[in-house]
Amino acid sequence: MKPNPLRLMLVFGTRPEAIKMAPLVQALRADPDVETTVVVTGQHREMLHQVLDVFGIVPDADLDIMRPRQRVTDVLTRSLNALRPEFARFRPDMVLVHGDTTTTLAASLAAFYAHVPVGHVEAGLRTFDMQAPWPEEMNRRLTGPLATLHFAPTPRAAANLAREGIVGGVHVTGNTVIDALLGAVRRIENDVPLATRLACAFPFLDPARKLILVTAHRRENFDGGVEAITDALDRIAQRDDVEIVFPVHPNPRVHDVVEQRLAGHAHIHLVEPQDYLPFVWLMERCTLVLTDSGGIQEEAPSLGKPVLVLRDVTERPEAVTAGTVELVGTDADRIVSRVSRLLDDPAAYARMAHATNPYGDGAASGRIIQAIKAWWAARHASGAAEAHVPALT
Repeated sequence: MKPNPLRLMLVFGTRPEAIKMAPLVQALRADPDVETTVVVTGQHREMLHQVLDVFGIVPDADLDIMRPRQRVTDVLTRSLNALRPEFARFRPDMVLVHGDTTTTLAASLAAFYAHVPVGHVEAGLRTFDMQAPWPEEMNRRLTGPLATLHFAPTPRAAANLAREGIVGGVHVTGNTVIDALLGAVRRIENDVPLATRLACAFPFLDPARKLILVTAHRRENFDGGVEAITDALDRIAQRDDVEIVFPVHPNPRVHDVVEQRLAGHAHIHLVEPQDYLPFVWLMERCTLVLTDSGGIQEEAPSLGKPVLVLRDVTERPEAVTAGTVELVGTDADRIVSRVSRLLDDPAAYARMAHATNPYGDGAASGRIIQAIKAWWAARHASGAAEAHVPALT
């Protein structure tokens, strides 16, 4: 470690953030030129720590903000208040945030108040609809002007930033989720006992049936959407050639509806939210994916799996353009129709399965680190780094 290393603080709070930031944390902690601090808010609790354990990440601080049935405003205000003393304690030269969560906005705003520059990983994604996804679209848009460096996963994301007047400090890097995914796939392939344990965790799977993997958790699907999704799954599961695995999100507005409508169905397996490696194993094993998740729209195509998105809009239109993803919304008839087409039409399936994934090559973390170091070197050359002292109040 150099006498005055670059001090970076990574702040995240949810399971998806942890997955996408984990390869960056690992790469930074292996870099002798960087002093890396990890702060988790605990916006997710058990689901977050599952991922941290998989990647061997021990946070330097856990703000433990999670409360039962907390509101978005609670997450924001609790995170803001809890982060202020952490900036004073660790005195970072830059804070790195990810994506679009309430933790992301809180950390960016707290860093701004403390006069600490922000680096935004997965910057520039837009649906251009402030209500979908809510509040994530707003979180992303507000984080942009607060950030100094913007790590856009695709040229289209960088163009979105440019249309909003953000052109300085923008770097197209690919998405770190592909770094994490490809690393996990290699780990499973190279560890036979691990692969065996993962397979044994799902003894109910029938190799003669096509597996459909389902996830659903978006707020915009709470008022009728989850019910429509379950209706579609019930109809799809009547087929003789399929089975469905549905890791059910713990939010009562998802969990209670799904359990009430689908529990006990012979060909639908409702399981607990999965650790990262079992979920990657399921993605590799499945035929196709139904999801309202953002990250899975990027991950599954890297494994050659078609994705039907249970939303009307997506902040990842590159995947739709590339043909790896199709928006189907929550209309039960449309979901059943599009699933049936992929299962019954080999040519339609091949077109989606063999399309090129636009989200990167697994080297995003290295590009991000290179960009940060170049920024830091430029600050030193101009004398700005020496003048910078993070606020302690």
